[in-house]
Formats: sequence, structure tokens, C-alpha cells
Amino acid sequence: MAKSSTSPSQEVETLPPKKVQEKEIPQKMIYKGSDAGSLDTCLPLIDIPTIDFVLLTSPESSAQELEKLRSVLSSWGCFQAINHGIEPAFLDKVKAVGRQFFALPAEEKNKYARDIAIGFEGYANHIINGEEQAFDWIDRLYLITGPEDRKQLKFWPENPESFRKILEEYNAKMVKLNEFLLKAIGLALNLEENCFLDMYGEEATMIAVYNLYPPCPRPDLAIGLKPHADGTAFTYLLQDKEVEGLQVLKDNQWYRVPVIPEAFVINVGDQIEIMSNGIFKSPIHRVVTDSERGRMSLAVFCLPNPNQEVGPVNGVVNEARPRLYKTVKDYTSIFYSYFEKGTRPIESAKI
Repeated sequence: MAKSSTSPSQEVETLPPKKVQEKEIPQKMIYKGSDAGSLDTCLPLIDIPTIDFVLLTSPESSAQELEKLRSVLSSWGCFQAINHGIEPAFLDKVKAVGRQFFALPAEEKNKYARDIAIGFEGYANHIINGEEQAFDWIDRLYLITGPEDRKQLKFWPENPESFRKILEEYNAKMVKLNEFLLKAIGLALNLEENCFLDMYGEEATMIAVYNLYPPCPRPDLAIGLKPHADGTAFTYLLQDKEVEGLQVLKDNQWYRVPVIPEAFVINVGDQIEIMSNGIFKSPIHRVVTDSERGRMSLAVFCLPNPNQEVGPVNGVVNEARPRLYKTVKDYTSIFYSYFEKGTRPIESAKI
């Protein structure tokens, strides 16, 4: 997950330019995580289940699809959402303005450069904390899209001209989609429909992050994005139509996630795992690089207001399933203090 706009507590450094034509990559970009040996191996393709949002709303099929949703989020923690109501032509526009921005000359892109002194919004190469972390092979445009009073339009590109208008429209659609899913998971557990939505609260934070993974000369050495679980409620990923890269960890095995054009890969974040008292799982995932083709994706992160208290909702704690998680507040801050140490932040929320 992308960082919040809170300034880091440690010194950070920006990623040096990626020189794809070189046969080797700088030492600072060589990834040394425990999973490094599997970066450029031929992994199996995992058949992540699809959830049809039209079936979720149909009186004839909703019960069956809600049961499927419960099963998928309990065992996988993620799914491919189809028939979600956002037109393919509009999704193409959303991706096109991102590609157009990344294709601009560096001088133009740097007009929206991140200012580390005040936060993490804007355009930048990935950043790291501490001496031991390797750089991820990624460029990002990170924008808070809600609530309204947290938006900093100085970081929103005016080139391409349609960028701001399209992202605003996209964000409005994602807010509705997220509300729909929060209600659906309540019904999937046979709970009150608004129980997750009420705990998610008003004035929630929405963050849109365009991710560009340029071609990499050594996919066996550099990683696009390190393994992590998200600190969100839900994350909505719009994948590149043609180039794979996302991988998920299931039963201690890495799997490739297939591309379904126009589908969203939606995954549970730590805060829904907490709200569901561990019924729904927040999956570990990563992104690998490609030696020949670049890849662009757009992730939308949905997080409760940092002042909102988050804990297991009513109905998920009983004699058979005792309370497993504390009530937490501003989990994003907790998330990054642990993430930077290479440990799973959700462990801090367990009782």
C-alpha cells in the first residue's frame, strides 16, 4: 500500500534513474528478500475466483454469490470483480491519462514531484527507509482523492488536460463501489448490512496510485514491489491489460495472477481482517518486473478515517470464535512502523 501523507520519521532517499539498456543494475536495486530466488522463475498461474457484482444484486442469485464471496475472502482474501458497472471505455480513459503522464518529459513530470518535507503525494520514484532496503523498480504518481479537504491539487497533473476530470469521476465511482462491497460482506456473514460500512465511517481516505514498472534488464535481481499485505479496508487494482506482474502468496507458494481485462483485482486489507475478527484474510502479494515490456497499473486504496476506531464488528465474536483483535485507531501509522521493519503490522493488533 502507498504511504500516507504523514512525513516519515526516518531519512529517505529517492530512486536513481532506471537505465534499462544496462545489462546490470546498481547494487542498491538488488532485492535480497527471502523470496528473491523466485523472482524470475516460471510460477504457476492461480485461478483467483471471480465475483459477479450483477449476481450479487439479483434476487435469484444473490444468496449463492454472497456465499461465494464469503468463501473467497475467507480462503483467498482477494478476487477478480466482473460486471462491476464501470464501462470499459471509461476504464481505458483512466489508464490512458496515466500512460500519457508517465510518457511526458522528466521536466514536465517533475512539476508534480513529491516533496518529502511535507508528505508523500505527487510523482516520484519509490522511496525507502533505512540502509538495508533495496529500491523497488517502480515509478509512482500518488494522489489523495478524498476527502475533499485533504486533496492537494498542486500534485494533480494538468497535462494531460483531461487528467483531473477523469480521476475525479473515477474516484466518485470507486466510492460507490466500495460502499457496495462493504454492505455485501456484511450480508455475506449474515450480519446487519451496514455493520462494516458504519465502522468504516465517514470522511474515509481514498488514495489513487498510478504505478509504472519500466522494463528491467535483470528481473531476477530487481523487484517491482516488495511482498506486503495492505493496511487498507479494501484495495482495488486495475491491472495492465497485456502484461502480468502481480503475484499472491497462498499456502507458502507464490502464484501469478492472471489478467482479466476490465476486471478489478480486489483484496482485503488488514483493517477488514480486523473488522471481521480474522474471518476474511489480508493476502500477501508482490509485483515482479519484465525484461522486455513495461507495465502500468492503478491502485485505489480505501482506508477508514484515521480518527475512526476499528475493531471486530458486532456478530463476529462468540464462544466459538473469541475476539482475536484489539480496537485500533490510525492503523496506517501502525502499519508503516512495522512495515519498515519487515514484519507484518497486523500482528500488533492481535490479542
